[in-house]
Amino acid sequence: MRYFIEFSYNGKNYFGYQIQPDAISVQEELEKALSTILREEIKTTGAGRTDTGVHAKKIFAHFDTEKEVDVLNLPYKLNSFLPPDISIKKMFQVKDDFHARFDATYRTYEYYISLAKNPFTQESAWQHWKRPLDIHKMNEACKILFEYEDFTSFAKLKTDNKTNICKMYKAEWEQDGTELKFTVSANRFLRNMVRAIVGTMVEIGSGKINPEDLRKIIEDKHRNAAGTSAPGHGLFLVDVGYEF
Repeated sequence: MRYFIEFSYNGKNYFGYQIQPDAISVQEELEKALSTILREEIKTTGAGRTDTGVHAKKIFAHFDTEKEVDVLNLPYKLNSFLPPDISIKKMFQVKDDFHARFDATYRTYEYYISLAKNPFTQESAWQHWKRPLDIHKMNEACKILFEYEDFTSFAKLKTDNKTNICKMYKAEWEQDGTELKFTVSANRFLRNMVRAIVGTMVEIGSGKINPEDLRKIIEDKHRNAAGTSAPGHGLFLVDVGYEF
């Protein structure tokens, strides 16, 4: 039987979601807790791979077991075993072939930038208060993203991506006081893609390049054409969509 888990985590202490050698990951902690409680080796498959320090407000993973799981009580037990920075929201059974990664129809991220030095958001927003940003120019650049589907220029080099094609659904900057929030949604994202886009947008907002320059950056299809990646701690995965 296959079960889905909805959960969230603060990524500060983790080298991303996915298990990797000699580095602590969210997946490792989740599988350790599941295996302990169910008394069998449990492997999970996540909806996506987040980078080091990146957070998730809403993410899913699936796992298989021969046992019938109490989906109401197991989340409570898991939360008792897991560290404070990982929280299980709920669990439910799905069809045996339903996949947390491949059956996701969209993913939505938010990136936060603080325009004023803020002691309370040091670990959840990019502290970019030494130089002003023009949000209007950054939103002009957002419109250009919808003209393209090949985002190779924002993909991390030397990855196992079979394709760099992504369908963009939303890209928008909003300002609330001294905080900027970038919301971006697409059917899929390349590794490091959102952080690379944000880094490039900040170059536009700070006047280093013009919004129109984004077209050439995308059309060059090379990571070196885009800006430096924004810090991971300002990035949150906030939603993953499915057609259950």
